[in-house]
Amino acid sequence: MMADEGTGVKEATQSQEAQGPRKDHGVLYVGMDLGTSRTAISASNGVRESVFSVVGYPKDVVSRKLLQRDVLFGKEAMDKRLSLDFYRPLEKGVLKDDEKDKGADAAKDLIGEAIRISQPRSDELIYAVIGVPAQASMKNKEAIVEAAREHVDSVMLCSEPFAVAYGLEMLEDVLVVDIGAGTMDMCRMHGTMPEEADQITSEIAGDAVDARLSDLVGEACAGVQFTPQMIKELKERHAYVGNSAGPCLVQLPVNGKPTEFDITAQVKEACEILVPEITQGVISLISSFDPEFQERLRGRVLIAGGGSLVKGLDLAVEESLNKNLGGGKVIRIEEPIYGGANGALKIAQDMPGEYWERLK
Repeated sequence: MMADEGTGVKEATQSQEAQGPRKDHGVLYVGMDLGTSRTAISASNGVRESVFSVVGYPKDVVSRKLLQRDVLFGKEAMDKRLSLDFYRPLEKGVLKDDEKDKGADAAKDLIGEAIRISQPRSDELIYAVIGVPAQASMKNKEAIVEAAREHVDSVMLCSEPFAVAYGLEMLEDVLVVDIGAGTMDMCRMHGTMPEEADQITSEIAGDAVDARLSDLVGEACAGVQFTPQMIKELKERHAYVGNSAGPCLVQLPVNGKPTEFDITAQVKEACEILVPEITQGVISLISSFDPEFQERLRGRVLIAGGGSLVKGLDLAVEESLNKNLGGGKVIRIEEPIYGGANGALKIAQDMPGEYWERLK
């Protein structure tokens, strides 16, 4: 096992002898963005998929008979969750500490499912690069490596915003803001591997928006009933800041009866908590940078991740930077969901063959 302390990179490998005959007919490279809400993969065979980061196990003999399976994942697990012991094994982008045994099993199974959907051949080695929050602790990195170990032949962890920048080949004069469900990760790129001082992680991200929207809807809509998943779906459908294209009319039950509510103002207020957090992080990373190069960073702020899909967010952040930092250019990347996975795949493919081999 090897580690690069400056970038939070960690690699591990699994003994081939324990698996029987060595696989020697090629390598499948997999880039994985292991997220709190969604896990995305990009593989060198062209497969690109995502799955909700949830795992479910049948509660009893009745549910096992109904489901005919030992474990369910993603949307199917969400749809059948009343029949399941239901786990969201990642919180703020790292393994939960409060579900130690089963949570660890769920994380292993989730990574295994992500590898399965990448469609590896039986004769291929699997080399994976997994994106994690920029400032994930060493303990959590070790836990993710352990969760991946039985499913891959070698694994490396990298920070999510670094993966986004690497995938876009923007390795200097750019500041990446990767907005996930559990964390918002920021990283400034200046032509070298980023160090700890180049990265920031905030917990004001998608889940925080959901929590705020839940509070606002509960206060504004008398007698309304909803679950966290219902709120998340409403946010993903209507999320915006700035000017709305139209009213956010939704139906939610009141005493079991579907009732229409206008939650336009509530959606906007909840999503707006992202803007000052991004602004503050960008200001912190730019103001602590070499003053000769601050202008370059200010001119290329990339927003990525599922949270970047909030309508108008790029314009709102740019306006805030103009007001608080004297200028700035904000760009939303073209593939927010797969930006991290695409970059992780490119990192894996760019690693020299002998580098992976010496991990064995």
